[in-house]
Amino acid sequence: MSAAEARARSAFRDAADPVFLAASDRVLVSVPPGLRVGGELMVGQRATFAVADPATGATVATVVDATPQDALDAVAIAYESGRAWAATSTRHRSDVLHRAYAILMERRDEIALLITREMGKPLAEARGEVTYASDYVRWYAEEALRPAGNVRPGPEGDVRLLTSRAPVGTCLLITPWNFPMAMATRKIAPALAAGCSVILKPAELTPLTSLLVADIFREAGVPDGLVNVVTTTDAAGLSRAVMADPRVRKVSFTGSTPVGRTLLAQASENLLKTSMELGGNAPLIVFDDADLERAVEGALTAKLRNGGQSCTAANRYLVQEGIADAFIEAFSERMSQIVVGNGLAAGVGLGPVIDQRALDKCTRLVDDAIARGATLATGGKAIDSAGWFFEPTVLVDASDDAEIATTEIFGPVASITRFSTQQEAIDRANDTPFGLSAYVFTQDLDRAFTVADRLETGMVGFNQGIVSNISAPFGGTKHSGLGREGGAEGLEEYQDIRYYAMNRRQTA
Repeated sequence: MSAAEARARSAFRDAADPVFLAASDRVLVSVPPGLRVGGELMVGQRATFAVADPATGATVATVVDATPQDALDAVAIAYESGRAWAATSTRHRSDVLHRAYAILMERRDEIALLITREMGKPLAEARGEVTYASDYVRWYAEEALRPAGNVRPGPEGDVRLLTSRAPVGTCLLITPWNFPMAMATRKIAPALAAGCSVILKPAELTPLTSLLVADIFREAGVPDGLVNVVTTTDAAGLSRAVMADPRVRKVSFTGSTPVGRTLLAQASENLLKTSMELGGNAPLIVFDDADLERAVEGALTAKLRNGGQSCTAANRYLVQEGIADAFIEAFSERMSQIVVGNGLAAGVGLGPVIDQRALDKCTRLVDDAIARGATLATGGKAIDSAGWFFEPTVLVDASDDAEIATTEIFGPVASITRFSTQQEAIDRANDTPFGLSAYVFTQDLDRAFTVADRLETGMVGFNQGIVSNISAPFGGTKHSGLGREGGAEGLEEYQDIRYYAMNRRQTA
């Protein structure tokens, strides 16, 4: 152990072991809320902040509010641990990740309960997130055994050109609140598979799931110091300090475009490798020849997955004039039937939005659209309760100058606009600085690919309302970010390319 690592570890040995309990009829969750650094719990005399249940507004836990210096201590430990991990075999890394996957799935109900308590999504949806998130761990356990490399002759004939991949080094991972487990494992798993160590900074609103996941990785055999979790209310101060440390070589961020711009500017000072999965403004296009039932089902999924609180959520519904009336009637009817309530209750299809700011935003967008001429088909207001609930809402024919036409909604509000021609749909879909995802509903295969090829977006769903898949590269264009997560491409984000030139002696 180096002197720097020893000094850093000493800061965490005064940890107490308080426990957060989230109980249901069948499941008991125990999560010590201290920082996870070098395998130690860190609580001590440090400040804390509260985590609220969005379904009730009640505090369910308090966690440590780390300082930038705490994060730098984590960097020292991660750097030393990462050097040892990088020297391990890919088979060893794969085996550890496979064990982590098995434990995550064994504890699926426990983790899902925790996700619902701190984020609010219905319990069935939380279980789905655990499966999705765990699948990233399994996928990269397998990808670890398939590192890219190449051997080819130089054009001169007397040189062989060899390329291989090496771990980029210590990584800062910054995750959002809307998928507290999936966004963590989508970054942690490829980093570990590549041979990197990580400092994870989870969202202030949902840190508990990340703490539990880190404990499970350690239980699976991930060495101390590889997965460090630093919770804080000073995200800007922490990221600034960590990204300026020369031992850190990579930052991966999922969140808003304004924050992403700031992080990119800071990353440029230290020339960090960056992955930025930023905002979206996804169009969902329904053509006259679409299967109406399939389009309505896909539109519901694209809007209500995670309560609309997803960067890939359909934000602008563009429906061709010939099918518009039938689609609006069927879609509005289905939206009005959604059961809203606490995600722990049976039969609930829509939980709360994350906090009061999100609730106020939904109210503002709906009121502004109606004031500018939109028709309210269903819903339209906040629900009077202790938590932060908003009715499933459908607006029709909002004007182009309404705020909802250009703003990422992040809530259960759908805005439908009619269009006439295919070209008009394409032009309207591309009329945004964002380009993360889009959805196209048509039974004409030629049209599907013609439109998709002309959409300025990183991902397109054909006749389905979800595009996320662990084996596919997730990411966008324009202001929606840089880099990809998932698939083989996700592993490359945590690797550097090494090139070797080998002279070949010519013999008779």
